[in-house]
Amino acid sequence: MFDKENGSHMADAEDQDLDTEDGEEGEGLEDLEPKRLSGKKIVIFGGGGLLLLLLLAGGAYFFLGGGEEGEQAEQEAAEAAPELVFVDLPELVVNLNTGTRQASYLRAKISLELAKESDRKLVEDRLPRVIDDFQVYLRELRAQDLSGSAGLFRLKEELLVRLNTSVAPAEVKDVLFREMLVQ
Repeated sequence: MFDKENGSHMADAEDQDLDTEDGEEGEGLEDLEPKRLSGKKIVIFGGGGLLLLLLLAGGAYFFLGGGEEGEQAEQEAAEAAPELVFVDLPELVVNLNTGTRQASYLRAKISLELAKESDRKLVEDRLPRVIDDFQVYLRELRAQDLSGSAGLFRLKEELLVRLNTSVAPAEVKDVLFREMLVQ
């Protein structure tokens, strides 16, 4: 097309405008093309999705479908769990062996953990013997024997051995110190 007023060809100008627009559009389209995911990213996203699905399925089975088996397992665990039976001893106050004229005292509140409820009666019946064994042993201790956690652990083990021989058919599982004061 020829423009009479300007004396030039309009088609050529339009073609030039289109060429520059096309060139710009071509560069813009390259920027807008979707980027490809690498193989590593596909594996990571796929594995994460699969793990999420497995967790959801397991949770649904546990909360919705596996109720009967879950209740049965809880009942078995409750039956297998040991019953807690405790016997409190009266407060013990004992002179410690100092080797000098200065007196040192031990005041202790002790509880015994028994293996079963049926042992409670036997232990309570033999309580005077238990207290006597404890006092004889404790009177020979020095304050240094009771220092630190290792000293308390040894004391606990020694009392447990003496205790189990005193209440022979019954079984004492542990000696628990509720309070211990050395003056």
